[in-house]
Amino acid sequence: MSSARKTPPPKRRAPPKTGARKPLAEELAHDAVAHEKAAPGDRVELVFRVRLPRPVAEALTARAVREEKNLTALVAEILEAEARRTSPSLLQRADQVIE
Repeated sequence: MSSARKTPPPKRRAPPKTGARKPLAEELAHDAVAHEKAAPGDRVELVFRVRLPRPVAEALTARAVREEKNLTALVAEILEAEARRTSPSLLQRADQVIE
């Protein structure tokens, strides 16, 4: 009898897990915004700083003065308009809440 050992067969890899999916950007955004401070009218208060080239900041400020708005309100309107333009289906719910 030989004393040679038999090597075990190679192990098979487990099949990849199915059903697990990467969360959608919208789901992640919903969770992130859920932690923000609430504001009147189904809104949230987001606080951040923006660094802009001086000419851009001056142009935005001049526009706010012409439209008799404060700069914060003007920037909020610009951001909302851009969000509506680029993601109209996502903002239909927001429009229904506001009306």
